[in-house]
Amino acid sequence: MDIMNKSTISEFILLGLSGSWELQVFYFLLFFILYSATVVGNLLIVVTVIFSSHLNSPMYFLLGNLSFFDMCLSTVTTPKMFVDLLREQRTISLWGCMTQMFFMHLFGGGEMTLLIAMAFDRYVAICKPLHYTSIMSRRLLYGLVLFSWTIGFIHTMSQIVLTVNLPFCGPNVVDNLFCDLPLVIKLACKDTDILELLVIADSGLLSLICFILLLISYTVILLTVHSHSSSGLSKALSTLSAHITVVTLFFGPCIFIYAWPFSNFSGTKILSVFYTVITPLLNPIIYALRNQEMKEAMRKLRTHHVSSR
Repeated sequence: MDIMNKSTISEFILLGLSGSWELQVFYFLLFFILYSATVVGNLLIVVTVIFSSHLNSPMYFLLGNLSFFDMCLSTVTTPKMFVDLLREQRTISLWGCMTQMFFMHLFGGGEMTLLIAMAFDRYVAICKPLHYTSIMSRRLLYGLVLFSWTIGFIHTMSQIVLTVNLPFCGPNVVDNLFCDLPLVIKLACKDTDILELLVIADSGLLSLICFILLLISYTVILLTVHSHSSSGLSKALSTLSAHITVVTLFFGPCIFIYAWPFSNFSGTKILSVFYTVITPLLNPIIYALRNQEMKEAMRKLRTHHVSSR
């Protein structure tokens, strides 16, 4: 309860996206459509992976968990975001703000770790195909998913525990569509230099290092495939292109927002929208629409459901 004892404000004001009423209505409709597509698309992947007997490989198990992370990450901020677009006074309680940031970094940190697990899965599948089944066992898969949740929890707690204890007694205006850690920390009425460095080291540096490690791992996979068979390079590129696209689009905004979080960058709002609204939608688009096996499993599942009614 330290936050309630030290702080004299009980809510934050979110500036959101400025513009005319007509523009706000346009943003509302746009975000509502994108969020609905995100939930439906990712939920469809999760349901297909669970109920389709054809998608029992480790890759699709991890993909189902990635879709769950994306759906949760988008749900933390987007519903309130598009509701606020229709309100003149956009506020969020102090505890609501802390809760929003907690779950954002929980799901964000977990997804970073899960993407590394998916890169490891592709490495084993392409570079050690004969040992793939024995290495990527169910026990290892469950361990990787549990490890992702654990890293996400440690990642968010290491920052939120210190943020909760900050006193907020001055300005309470957050120049964004939702509570974002760097912007909220700046509103504290005490010196936050150490905490700002922690955010850069924890979120920014973590995003940058994970992104570099993932790119290195994909490069190693491609070089290994090329050294064994030039003809297999195109197939490996086709398999990894979806992963590389997801990794780039996920980590790009994170690096820009959190690696230099306390510098004034006019595009922060755009990157925040991209990170919370656009990126979670790209997962079902990239994996489902270009994956023939996934599309076939969805078609069979739909046919089975219709025939059983």
